[in-house]
Amino acid sequence: MINNLESGKDIIKEKVKLIPNNPGVYRMLGAKKEILYIGKAKNIPNRLKSYTSDKNLPIRTERMLSLTKYLEITTTTNESEALLLEANLIKKHKPRFNILLRDDKSFPYIFINHKEKWPQITKLRGKKSKVGHYFGPFASAGSANWTIKILQKVFMLRVCDDSVFKNRERPCILYQIKRCSAPCVGHINEKDYKKSVEDSVDFISGKSRKIQETFSKEMEEASKELDYEKAATARDKIKALSQIQSSQKINQTNLNEADVVSIFKDSGKTCIQVFFFRSKQNWGNQAFFPKHDPDEKLENILSSFLSQFYENKSIPSLIITNNNISENNLLEKAFQKKEGKEIILREAKSKEEKSLSALAEKNAKLALTQKIYETQSNDNLIEELIKKFSLNTNVSLLEVYDNSHIQGTDCVGALICFGNEGFVKKRYRKFNIKNDSVKGDDYGMLKEVLFRRFSKVVKEKSGSLSLPDLIMVDGGKGQYSVSREVLNELGLHDLPIIAIAKGKNRKAGEEKMYYQHREFELAKNDPLLFFIQRLRDEAHRFAISSHRAKRKNNFSKSLLDQINGIGKQRKRSLLNHFGSARSVESASLDDLKSVEGIEDNIAQKIYNYFHE
Repeated sequence: MINNLESGKDIIKEKVKLIPNNPGVYRMLGAKKEILYIGKAKNIPNRLKSYTSDKNLPIRTERMLSLTKYLEITTTTNESEALLLEANLIKKHKPRFNILLRDDKSFPYIFINHKEKWPQITKLRGKKSKVGHYFGPFASAGSANWTIKILQKVFMLRVCDDSVFKNRERPCILYQIKRCSAPCVGHINEKDYKKSVEDSVDFISGKSRKIQETFSKEMEEASKELDYEKAATARDKIKALSQIQSSQKINQTNLNEADVVSIFKDSGKTCIQVFFFRSKQNWGNQAFFPKHDPDEKLENILSSFLSQFYENKSIPSLIITNNNISENNLLEKAFQKKEGKEIILREAKSKEEKSLSALAEKNAKLALTQKIYETQSNDNLIEELIKKFSLNTNVSLLEVYDNSHIQGTDCVGALICFGNEGFVKKRYRKFNIKNDSVKGDDYGMLKEVLFRRFSKVVKEKSGSLSLPDLIMVDGGKGQYSVSREVLNELGLHDLPIIAIAKGKNRKAGEEKMYYQHREFELAKNDPLLFFIQRLRDEAHRFAISSHRAKRKNNFSKSLLDQINGIGKQRKRSLLNHFGSARSVESASLDDLKSVEGIEDNIAQKIYNYFHE
């Protein structure tokens, strides 16, 4: 390792001579040009020289340098740009020696397009490309859906998409249960509907007291006029508003637009909790478990987390933390540059901020304790698995395979993955069976799935998953033999396989396992059996859900999709005009020509398709 370490330092020394004294990002690459580490610096040469001159480098850094064979540089105009670029590249490439934010995703927003004649309330993720009102982020899809449901009860806005809305002839069930005012069939005029939209925007923007006062007046006036049905409706709306207020703890905080971020570390692992406050409302919280070296400092973990977390998200005006952050001022500047507004990043100061920060830290501690317990339990179960089957390898990742089809149609193979921290969803894969001759043949389908999955990694194709330490297949001796044959053909003789066969009566607890052509049985109350069943059932669930999604997609394909020259725009025009593909099929040539956006030659092509 010492020779490799000196070799890595020599590569840096040679490269440093050619690098200008600019801010930027550097990338350390391994023998296969895989990215090992991405760093940023105010002065790149000075930062790189520290790797060669420091005598007491951390062991992790020495390991990284010993693997370094190449060095790449990107200069930027300032350090803020370097920080943003570093965060972007780390999220994209996920280098093994960086602090990594795992399980990151976009958060849902509630969206109201106030530019439409009859605005729809809906949930959106990703970029805010549409013009309209966005409210969020919400910590989960569930909290966003629940808020939409309450807003439906109070303001009765439509949730259906435009194609359904334009083709309704009578109100849907949401009108019957008083969650929609049925603008699709004219049960409310445009002025009153616009007022409902404005009230909903006011409420979700934090002007709840004003809305409640309006409904209270409506209830009193309706009662005086003996219009008890209208009074009851206003009363129900007030109840619904109270429900959403108590849930979101409105008025317990004065934070108009802020994220409260608290970090907690134990046993070399970290949990970071993020609480979202918008319009003085708590819109939920989310736990994150970044990957890092066990000895990494809290301020470095938190700084790296924040730069990666906000790389693809809108940044609030205030970010409150429970710990100091390395390069706090630099992060502030970078965030302000990204958002084009003033952003404050600081430790909790006031009594209220410290209270919220402590609550977030308490949640982080509880989540981390649960995570460590689950990890230890998973480690113990994996150790039991190794002992029971006398596996000659350590198991940190295992994959389970299953197939699903109905009489040979919509055939899908599924792969799920499990590690010491639980199911690894980002490694899940589904395989649409391509070979028609094996559809409906469980052995043939399994062979195709395994060959496609492992031939990629053997050929070192880009984007292929790394090898697991163990694979499991749903089935008995036949499935075991087929799997072993495929892996041996690919040269993976040492990759162990366990087949899980259902019992004689397909009852849980009667499973038989096959490994190296030996049969194993476990006691019905053995925790290891429950663990194997859980793995098998998750693979089965994923296979079934993938199969159903494929079958649903095939069912939902329109007849119009089969006509060359009919894209999304023309298809939409035809469906809006005729209401359904069947109506298009029975339409005359003249009727087809009268549709906006359908030229005469296209109309002729559609007519010929259905009548030739």
